[in-house]
Amino acid sequence: MADQKPAVPLFDLTRQWHEVRDDVHAAIERVLATQQFILGPEVAGLEQECAAYLKVKCAVAVSSGTDALLAALMTLDVGPGDEVITTPFTFFATAGVIHRLRARPVFVDIDPSDFNLDPRKLTAAITPRTKAIIPVHLYGQAADMDAIRAAAGSIPLVEDCCQAIGTEYKGVPVGGIGVFGCFSFFPTKNLGAFGDGGLVTTNDEAQVERLVDMRVHGMRPKYVHHFVGGNFRLDALQAAILRAKLPKLLGWIAKRQAGAAHYRDLFARSGLAGEVRLPEEIPGRGHTYHQFVVRVERRDAIREHLAKQGIGAEIYYPISLHEQQCFAGLGYRRGDFPESEKAEAEVLALPIFPELRVDERERVVAGIASFYM
Repeated sequence: MADQKPAVPLFDLTRQWHEVRDDVHAAIERVLATQQFILGPEVAGLEQECAAYLKVKCAVAVSSGTDALLAALMTLDVGPGDEVITTPFTFFATAGVIHRLRARPVFVDIDPSDFNLDPRKLTAAITPRTKAIIPVHLYGQAADMDAIRAAAGSIPLVEDCCQAIGTEYKGVPVGGIGVFGCFSFFPTKNLGAFGDGGLVTTNDEAQVERLVDMRVHGMRPKYVHHFVGGNFRLDALQAAILRAKLPKLLGWIAKRQAGAAHYRDLFARSGLAGEVRLPEEIPGRGHTYHQFVVRVERRDAIREHLAKQGIGAEIYYPISLHEQQCFAGLGYRRGDFPESEKAEAEVLALPIFPELRVDERERVVAGIASFYM
């Protein structure tokens, strides 16, 4: 009986653990020795180190990527009667935080070349009620920020960088282009915590004091509340873990990019050029490959075919936000955003994590090729 090939996981955090274990244990012990678990020097240290890495003036650590978006919009006083423009093809939180503030999410279709908000369609969506615009740097590639900024005029941009830490737009790290940048440290992100965590960045120092107060119920000084904020604090343990991992991020991104280049070479030699559309690398827009997303017809059948071979693949995202039941009251219907709807039927994310081996990528491409035989 032939030896069975091992499964190829979509993502495997246990491989990274072997690399970071000693540093993370030391970071956790450092926090345990102080018994200071809420905010404090670990969180302040993470904020300073992230601000330096992202080349921004200020970084404020918060409890999740969702709360990063929420805190940013609250700092901008987004509320009932306001509109916030974003893409329908993204993780739910991008629009969910708008709805939670009783503002209206306004969707603009995507550019099929990069899955990001199409700036050519942005102007038509702007009204006197538009309070902010949230471009998403989806899958790790920057949105067309110059064109979006030109269309936005004076309307604040809140960058959703939750999948794009380390991505640069024309040499400038995302998160420092709009008024705010919002990041997620969910465990499977390029820089992941051991639970939830997030970050808000800004170069607008006038916004920082209000943002810092926003994460502690709008409080300054203790027990004095000038506005209603939230409990958006990042735990010190998570901050210490992220500080241990941050110096490795550049290397991990380089491995993701090398893995993407290897995929391109494998697909070029596979004869699948007419069947599999690879992610485009647009000049000046960076790509840190949080996901390596291809487009294929018969996507669900291909995914099932890979699963039978033990190869992980995932769909990000199968239902556009304008089609979600909870947003039915917005008045959108199927057909309103055809590029988003086409993408939801075709996208398939392949394994791309830094520790993925050469032979595993070869097996992924061979698995897809075998579908067409």
